[in-house]
Amino acid sequence: MDRLDQVLDAALPLLRRVDEVLGSAGAPAGHGLWQELRRVRLLPGDAVQAVAALRPAAFADAVPELRADARACAAAAAALPGPGDWSGDAAEAYDELRHRTAAQLSGGDESLDERLEATADLAQALTDWMATARRDLAATLALVLTSGEALELSTAPAVPPEPGQVIAAADVAARVLHAIAESYIDAADLLHGSRPLATPLPM
Repeated sequence: MDRLDQVLDAALPLLRRVDEVLGSAGAPAGHGLWQELRRVRLLPGDAVQAVAALRPAAFADAVPELRADARACAAAAAALPGPGDWSGDAAEAYDELRHRTAAQLSGGDESLDERLEATADLAQALTDWMATARRDLAATLALVLTSGEALELSTAPAVPPEPGQVIAAADVAARVLHAIAESYIDAADLLHGSRPLATPLPM
């Protein structure tokens, strides 16, 4: 359990209230919330649940396995036996295939062990990103829970919501969505940098 898990239960009622107010009254024209909604495309409740669903440990567990597989590829490449006393065209063909297979397994930029190492690096980077995204969101939620806006929204709900409640909901939503949007920019950069991993290995 991290800090987000600890603060989430306390924050959910506030987020539900924010979503209800915005769903019924919208946000003031020109409010910064509109920009954050365009970036995240979710109301605060759903956006926070999406971050809360991130599980860094799942990626962290994959890192040592990927690195072990990379080492196994390198070991397999090194262990491919040479032709020894075998000679002739068949021996030359075998040795050429052995070198080509070893190169595919290990050593080059596009070899399997390098791909596995790069995938492990990406998994580690995503693990770190998830942990940071959760930590940053937890800090934002802790701030809004103790804010004047949260106090305003804790009063008996009016139908339709009073102007002060609408502004308070928009302010809370903007702060929460801004934190999430900034985190997802970092994730997009990571995934963009990993695009070469999606290209097939050369045969």
